[in-house]
Amino acid sequence: MALEITNDKWCGSVGGIVGAPIDDVWTIVSQTSKLPEWMPMVENCSKLAGEEGFPGYVRLVSGFMFPQADGDRTWIKEKLVSMNPTSYSYVYRMEASNVGLDGSTNSLKLVDYSENSTLVDWSFEIDPIEGASEDSLIDYLGFLYKTCIYRIEGAIKNA
Repeated sequence: MALEITNDKWCGSVGGIVGAPIDDVWTIVSQTSKLPEWMPMVENCSKLAGEEGFPGYVRLVSGFMFPQADGDRTWIKEKLVSMNPTSYSYVYRMEASNVGLDGSTNSLKLVDYSENSTLVDWSFEIDPIEGASEDSLIDYLGFLYKTCIYRIEGAIKNA
């Protein structure tokens, strides 16, 4: 089945407060090796090319992000578009996957909320997928990413 892509993007965003200083949150969310610690559906995340933290860095994320009919793991090849440690933000683009989200982008930005709290703002844009419900997919991604935000504080405590 071929997927037909249109020009409009499906967009969504979620946010949450993490009870930890912004530098501690950044240390967890900006490192590929720490991804499985705060993303429960990620089993493995490995470097494919480039230098982590610099545009062009490519990583392979695998796990059970999206249920597969055959029970296989989801895999997504992501490329870092931008990372700015000063503004605590980054953008990754999904280059290839086995879930039809190629070309989608995920943006994460941290905001210092108070001395010991950080606002995590996670936004995403995906190309429409024929046969999929925009509302259902946006809701699912929002739920998935919100779950990750809630786990950041625990990952920091366990570090």
